[in-house]
Amino acid sequence: MGLWDKYVVPPLVSAACSTKPIRKQREKIVPLAEGRVLELGCGSGANFDHYDPSKVERLFALEPSAGMISRARKALAPGPLGDRVEFLEAGAEAVPLEDQSVDTVIITFVLCTIPDWQGALAETRRLLRPGGRVLFSEHGLAPDEGVAKWQRRIEPVWKRLAGGCHLTRDITAMFEKSGLCTAGAQTMYLPNSPKIAGFVSWGAALPA
Repeated sequence: MGLWDKYVVPPLVSAACSTKPIRKQREKIVPLAEGRVLELGCGSGANFDHYDPSKVERLFALEPSAGMISRARKALAPGPLGDRVEFLEAGAEAVPLEDQSVDTVIITFVLCTIPDWQGALAETRRLLRPGGRVLFSEHGLAPDEGVAKWQRRIEPVWKRLAGGCHLTRDITAMFEKSGLCTAGAQTMYLPNSPKIAGFVSWGAALPA
């Protein structure tokens, strides 16, 4: 890991993922989580304040970066939720939990960076209990060709500067290819955000 990725990317990503438009997206999704919850890529803990402690039995906060986990621990306020959080230092492609052991998987603004997204979504299906669901909000490939053209042009440099973040991943298509149905998903461009990074999809994904 280079100095840029070690010292610049974590605070840069944390700041970018805490802007008001992205916080609003988190507010739409995270409070719906219930039961035993797995959050993929908890980062610095930006979602923690949005969980409803009355609905969450246990929260497994998965994050491959020890530095990010350290930030997340500091962000975790004392209280009912804090007592139920278990940090897992691991990648989303190999989650150290048993089959069919979670009710909800939270995926917010992380699928853009996971190298093996197919493996991560396969793990998600493995871990969901019958009746479980994925709650997601992600940015990705824009439907407008003019915007998509710039996304493709900028992505190679963007990935190097933003810790591997992809601009052109088609989020709903990724879920569908992994056997997760996203019927009813909503989309829009985030307000006050650059369109190349601001086209978002959100909703629930269920095993097909």
